[in-house]
Order: sequence, then C-alpha cells, then structure tokens
Amino acid sequence: MLQHIRPALVLLIALALLTGLAYPLAVTGITQALFPDQAAGSLITLNGTIAGSELIGQSFTSDRYFHGRPSATTGPDPADPTKSVAAPYNATNSSGSNLGPTSQALIDRVKSDVESLNAGRRTVPADLVTTSGSGLDPHISPQAAEFQLPRVAKARKLPETRVRELVADATEAPLLGFIGDARVNVLRLNMLLDAGPGR
Repeated sequence: MLQHIRPALVLLIALALLTGLAYPLAVTGITQALFPDQAAGSLITLNGTIAGSELIGQSFTSDRYFHGRPSATTGPDPADPTKSVAAPYNATNSSGSNLGPTSQALIDRVKSDVESLNAGRRTVPADLVTTSGSGLDPHISPQAAEFQLPRVAKARKLPETRVRELVADATEAPLLGFIGDARVNVLRLNMLLDAGPGR
C-alpha cells in the first residue's frame, strides 16, 4: 500500500509547489519586470503623494471639476453594519446596481439625473447618467467631457478653448487605434486642470 501512497504524495507536493508557489512567483516577477506601473496598480502620483489609480474612478462634485460616471457601489452603514449604504467608487465592493431596464428605481434615478444635468436642454450623454458594471469606471466619453466643458470653464474662469485643449490631452485613443472607443480619464483631466491657470 505504501508503494501506491508514496507516488501520490510526491505528485501532490510537486504540483502544490509548482502551481501554488513557482508559477505565481514567476508570473508576478515577469509582470513586475515588463509592466511595473500596471503591476503596482497603475497609481497616479502628485508631488510624491498617491492621488489615485488610473483604473478606479473618484467622486468629484465641485463645478470646478469634471465628474465621472455615477457609481453604484455600496459599503456597510456606520450606524448599522447589517445594512448597506451608497459608497461611490468603493473599490472593496466593486459591483453594478443589478437594476434592469424595467426597474422603476433605475428609471426614476436616471430621469432625475438627466433633469439635473439638462439645464441647457442639451442631450445628456448616457455615461453621465448610467453606472458601469463595476461601479468603478474612471473614464468618460469625449462627448461627456464636452457636455461638462462650459460648466468647468465658467467655474474656473478659463476660456473654453483652453479647457478643450486639456480634454484633448487627457483623451486616450482606442487600443491599437480600433479596439474600443476614445475615452477621457477623469482623474488625469482634473489633475491637468489643477496644474494650470485658473486652479
């Protein structure tokens, strides 16, 4: 019986070392060598301090900043840990709202958001009133940035042409020129605004 157990144990230990130790260490080492920024979380630093990540949105509410997509993430209620409350861009609880197109709560929220944004009776870009699947999307479309541009320029007392240049600087082209859509990283754009005149 020992002659059957010994090879099985040796194989179990060898596979555990290979798949549980050697492979993860190799993959981690390769990614840190080839893609150090991405392996470290794609962090954005400002004056030596971490300002955020390129991959996780942040909540901006001031008129002086571009706003990202709404976030549907939640967190524990400080008053009652058995309940959840809205916690925008909570990276520890990435999720969408799980509300479908026939949900009255979703319809009411989107209508309310459209009404609050639509002061000039312009068409509101969909990504300014809909959440992403993760609730953490750090990007908006160039159309969403253009929609917000007059408000930001007015709040910062900057010419719209100057703010439009900053939007162009923060716009990322589709991957390889054709995969996906052009997008604007909201954190990077707001950092460009803060670094320039009118801050």
